[in-house]
Amino acid sequence: MTRVSHVELVDPSVYEAGGVPHEHLTALREHAPVHRHHGDPEAEAPPFWAVTRHADVVHVSRHPEVFSSYERLALFEEPAPEQLALQRMMMLNQDPPEHTGKRSIVNRGFTPRAIGALEEHVRDICRDLVGEVAATLEAGGEADFVRDVAAPLPLYVICELLGAPVEDRDKIFHWSNTLIGGSDPELQSSPEAGDTAAAELYAYAAGLAEARRAEPREDIITRLLQPDADGNELTGNEFELFVMLLSVAGNETTRNAASGGMLALFEHPEQWARLRADRALVRTAVDEIVRWVTPVNLFRRTAIRDTELGGERIAAGDKVVVFYASANRDERVFDDPFAFDVGREPNPHLGFGGGGPHFCLGAHLARLELSVLFETLLDTLPNIELSGNVRRLRSSFINGIKGMPVRQRPAFHD
Repeated sequence: MTRVSHVELVDPSVYEAGGVPHEHLTALREHAPVHRHHGDPEAEAPPFWAVTRHADVVHVSRHPEVFSSYERLALFEEPAPEQLALQRMMMLNQDPPEHTGKRSIVNRGFTPRAIGALEEHVRDICRDLVGEVAATLEAGGEADFVRDVAAPLPLYVICELLGAPVEDRDKIFHWSNTLIGGSDPELQSSPEAGDTAAAELYAYAAGLAEARRAEPREDIITRLLQPDADGNELTGNEFELFVMLLSVAGNETTRNAASGGMLALFEHPEQWARLRADRALVRTAVDEIVRWVTPVNLFRRTAIRDTELGGERIAAGDKVVVFYASANRDERVFDDPFAFDVGREPNPHLGFGGGGPHFCLGAHLARLELSVLFETLLDTLPNIELSGNVRRLRSSFINGIKGMPVRQRPAFHD
């Protein structure tokens, strides 16, 4: 097997230039599905195990008693020692039983019933956004799918969930971009930009909490501030960290699934034609988009005892990185995995995580937003097409697109 380097798997510039390096991940799945990489001594990045097969990613995800999110946190980068204690309060970085208790509190805002109540609001947002793009294009103007559709949709929904004023949308958008784009110079105004954004978002969340305690509303913030039936409640820091997680994860993942899904349909026009002919396929198309795009490429776990995975001996303390994008192309699970098929069923993708305690809290909401968006596009802009170069996010963590110009295909092409 051709040796796959640390750089080829986790260097943000590789993803910016060409997207997920599927050639390297495919080689690992076939020849070394649990593979120890040497790390990058010059960057003080320790060695890590790359886990690339679907079954192994699921195993790691469902056994937090062995593969911990809490020990060294869930992001690939090594945590700063002074931030470790605070970041361990975020649900993303917790293990059961602490995680179980906190998740039971926040689940109240994300039940199918709670999400279903948002559907008409999501439809209104999609009609407005897509309608504005259609009007711009019909008038001969220019439009960018990310800027004008994919980015504002989840942002507006999150503001609705938080009960945040309309005038706060731009601030939340800026904070989210800055926190997720740590490797992208375009999104970082200074080396301290990420810390500044986090501090401002914490303060904003604290202000929301204070306002809801004084004047409760029918929104998720009010529900999260109330103890559950067992008297469990979020501390101030836990609440602020959850608002940050919601603002970033709920924004970025749906944005990039929407933009990456639209790009996939541009690249596979026969699949867009299938959706135009049969709207019932939107349901399966949404899951195929999430599989194909895999908005979150990887997460890190830390082995907290000696174990074995994929025939390899993993020692306590080892860094273990699960690659969801690779698992979602696993030939052992998916028929013709490199075919984009809007009718694919069954589709046991891991785009919402590998199961276990950290399965995506917002999966119902993401499916709703994506379904309504593509239904609206089919109704309003059935002849949409790519009109220029796609600009990708410089990140190995988020499979994102920053810019994607679009236009209406001339009618005589139909």
